[in-house]
Amino acid sequence: MTERKPTVEELAQRIEQLLVVLREISEDLADISKHLRTTGAPTPTPVPSAPAPTAAARMKSIVDIKTLFTKDLEDMLFFEETGKYIVIKPRQYLGSENFAKIASVVRSAGGEYISAGKESHFRVPREIK
Repeated sequence: MTERKPTVEELAQRIEQLLVVLREISEDLADISKHLRTTGAPTPTPVPSAPAPTAAARMKSIVDIKTLFTKDLEDMLFFEETGKYIVIKPRQYLGSENFAKIASVVRSAGGEYISAGKESHFRVPREIK
């Protein structure tokens, strides 16, 4: 069996989505750099250790992840729990703006975007570190 090759339009859409994510990352890094330059290096403060969470409390659920999204973004997505991850797939074409918003939320939850053609998806680790 041969795998279907993506069309030029599909590749262009993927490149556009990646450019949006890279632009956001670049802006975030510039903001962090600016903040560090203006505030100087912070002195580390000891953080009191919290009691070890129970095994059940250390795993994120679909409900936990869904609460991070606005209702309109959540409605565009399909959520699925796998062993180590919560997999998030689009139900429809997201466009660059929605893709960037979703990517930002996923990154804030410790997740990432997996580019795999038609099987591309976001994933967030279930284990809380």
